[in-house]
Amino acid sequence: MTQNDKKNEFYFDLFIDQFPRLSIEAKEFTRSFLTIQKYKKKEFVYKAGEVQKDIGFVCQGLLRKYYLNEKGNEIITGFISENGYATDYPSFLRQIPSKFHIQCLEPTIIVNVSYAKLQEAYYKHKGNEMYGRLVAESVLTRETDRVESLMFENAEERYLNFTAKNKALTNRISLTHLASYLGIERQSLSRIRSNLAKK
Repeated sequence: MTQNDKKNEFYFDLFIDQFPRLSIEAKEFTRSFLTIQKYKKKEFVYKAGEVQKDIGFVCQGLLRKYYLNEKGNEIITGFISENGYATDYPSFLRQIPSKFHIQCLEPTIIVNVSYAKLQEAYYKHKGNEMYGRLVAESVLTRETDRVESLMFENAEERYLNFTAKNKALTNRISLTHLASYLGIERQSLSRIRSNLAKK
């Protein structure tokens, strides 16, 4: 086994370890169709208008998910880091073109599962269906949390809640990107951070 093969096996293990209760047979079948993709900083995993044929498990790196509004401004709706899934999940499930871009903010390594093979895994091994549901719940809960924060929290509360839940990400995300995600101007975010630092 080459050094590269060993690295690939390590990343496959990271993905398979997310599903500890799968049978050995189901794990072996799942492992058989996994693929690895490596991306450079600023590379796109998916672009708006594309149909996402794969769902990507992030082994290493950081990505942003965003869309362009009617003024052409980039609106970030999420950040995806290690152990997260790089996907527009509703689009992936329906196999229709996405309205979102997913771009790497750091060099990134992703384990991919194709839509076709995922459906085959569901059919062959019932345990995969349960984990498919858990992945869907994880992705959709993350995105619902952002929508609710925009609806029910002020800018400072959104910032404090984000930093509390994402301590490891705070220093990896630029202020411009974080402000976009929080739905505020960059100057407003700088002011909030300055005021909090004085308390």
